[in-house]
Amino acid sequence: MIPTVPKKKLLTLSTISFGVIFLCYIFYQQIHSAEEFRKEALEASIPNVSVVSPTPPNPLETITLPGTVRAWYEAVIYAQVPGYVKMWYKDYGAEVNEGDVLARIKVPALDAEYAQAEADLDSQKAKYKLAAVTADRYLALRSSHAVSEQSISVAVADKNSEEAKLKSAEKNVDKYKAKINFKTIVAPFKGVVIQRNINVGDYVTQEGNIDDSKTPSNLFTVADIHKMRLFVSVPGTFAYLLKPGLAAELTVQQFPNRKFTANFLTISKGFDLNMRTVIAEFTIDNKDRSLWPGSYAQVTLTAPVKKDLLTIPSSSLVFDENGTQVATVTQDNKVHFKPITVNKIIDSVIEVRDGVSTNDRIVNNPSASLLEGDLVKVVEPRTGYSDMNTSKKEGSKLEPVASK
Repeated sequence: MIPTVPKKKLLTLSTISFGVIFLCYIFYQQIHSAEEFRKEALEASIPNVSVVSPTPPNPLETITLPGTVRAWYEAVIYAQVPGYVKMWYKDYGAEVNEGDVLARIKVPALDAEYAQAEADLDSQKAKYKLAAVTADRYLALRSSHAVSEQSISVAVADKNSEEAKLKSAEKNVDKYKAKINFKTIVAPFKGVVIQRNINVGDYVTQEGNIDDSKTPSNLFTVADIHKMRLFVSVPGTFAYLLKPGLAAELTVQQFPNRKFTANFLTISKGFDLNMRTVIAEFTIDNKDRSLWPGSYAQVTLTAPVKKDLLTIPSSSLVFDENGTQVATVTQDNKVHFKPITVNKIIDSVIEVRDGVSTNDRIVNNPSASLLEGDLVKVVEPRTGYSDMNTSKKEGSKLEPVASK
């Protein structure tokens, strides 16, 4: 006969068993939570980093610089003789050919001096003619000894003297004739009048028009604009781009939607000591004469370059007592610092001459707490963000990805 267990005792045993099981469960949960906490703490101690890879630079070098458009030829015209403007014939924008009359100057004193020079020339011609006849007669009488040799020598010398005076008088007339020609202001070549600074009655001298203002000004400026010159001050770091065959693209303020092409002509081969720039000259065809002298231009220079360089973001640089470095991530996800040689800084991009390769994983925006050999976890921004810095600005979260 099976003994019966009292209900009270059975209830007690069940309660004890349940309590033991519950205690075991609680103990297991505490052990599991501690392990999870340990794992989380370990993972939290490993910093997250975003990496970038060095890339070759753009094979085209492009810079935009200010430039000045000038005429192919530009003549600033002044008066050669002082006088009053009798009349001007060409106004602003007038098309002129070589030799076209621009203005005439009235110089009464010069006219009188020219007339006097011509009269002096006529007088000297008469004196020379008389001296020449006398010398010839004396020479004819030499054989008969009718005159002395002294008299003959004097007559010949007088003839030579008067001949020299005649030549001087002729040159004096030529001088005044040239000055008379300067009374007429003419265009030196085919072009367009871009300045006229005189009016009828103005008094002008070799220094210009002194009636318009206290500062003398030129009378006219004539420009040949069938072709234009473009002058650009190029920084020394880009001087190597300037070579035959280089073409520039430019825009001017009066035609903001039109692009012109300029071809390289020459370079000054000397740097400005203040700006450290070099003057480059380009030529522009201007058959439709749309470009005007003095125009301000925005010039874009694009040239192919062959560089044995790599580029990295400037945000990946590390500066310390060891110089300029980058923090790279090794295959086992540990930090390794590499010294680099910077070739050039272009905005947010750094050109590196040596120290890294395209296979390197470089930490972008490295923390100051990163040390050599630290274990890191490589993460990348969500789609649409290029780096950690951008992600932080936009509020995106970094998601872990499998390390290579």
